[in-house]
Amino acid sequence: MREVAFDDVVNAVKNMIKTTATNLPEDTLKALEDAYEYEKSEVAKEVIKQLLENAKIAREEERPLCQDTGLAVFFVNVGEDVKVVGGTLKDAINKGTELGYTEGYLRASTCNCFSRANLKDEIGYNLPAVIHFDLVEGDKIEIEYAAKGGGSENVSRAKVLPPAAGKPGIIEFVKEVISDAGGNPCPPITVGVGIGGTFEKACISSKHALFRDVGTTNPNPELNELEQEILEEVNKLGIGAMGMGGTKTALAVHIEANPCHIASLPVSVNVQCHSSRHMHITI
Repeated sequence: MREVAFDDVVNAVKNMIKTTATNLPEDTLKALEDAYEYEKSEVAKEVIKQLLENAKIAREEERPLCQDTGLAVFFVNVGEDVKVVGGTLKDAINKGTELGYTEGYLRASTCNCFSRANLKDEIGYNLPAVIHFDLVEGDKIEIEYAAKGGGSENVSRAKVLPPAAGKPGIIEFVKEVISDAGGNPCPPITVGVGIGGTFEKACISSKHALFRDVGTTNPNPELNELEQEILEEVNKLGIGAMGMGGTKTALAVHIEANPCHIASLPVSVNVQCHSSRHMHITI
């Protein structure tokens, strides 16, 4: 049984948060640069240029990429042959989250869902983190992190379609969600689509799909083809960068699919803004 020190996890998580808050990941940066070259609208092209300049300033001056530093979301694969000593893995991730947000001078966004009172003094600074655990083979801990802002999360939706809706129904639902969202999620966006499973499984899958490097090829040929088809349809909507009109509303569409009940076809659409702050480490 391999042992990992509690503080090693804390420091790793803290550094993930501080790094991604000011350094736009290379995959997202490259996707924005490609979008700038591809964009046909001069207005949208100028907007993307400003987004790239913002990323440059954030990196050089170590300032947050966006005022909305989001809620901390983690997907964690825990090897069956590894153990955290000195505390629990969940507590280590939460402590690392709090330190990352406080040391990085990032906004505390967690509040009571009814009173809207900030919970930084009651529960902890920007706590609790949203953590999805999975138990896997091996003696490693894989941690995927993303900051999820309100503007993009607010336009995300889920629906259980009738099985007869098939792929055309899925495409139309994604288009409907993105069309209704307009410029609110700060495009150009990344679109995560979860298909199948149960209602909650589709939602989690659509969120996890956003953690994939922007624009990478889906290893499933059928899903890859569907991703490209949806991406083309979404970009035909003409919403454009920051809703200013244009040819690049979305940088990528990422799909995760699961087996589902014969009587249902759950579909979830989760959206990430142009500032797709994410990171993947292995301990």
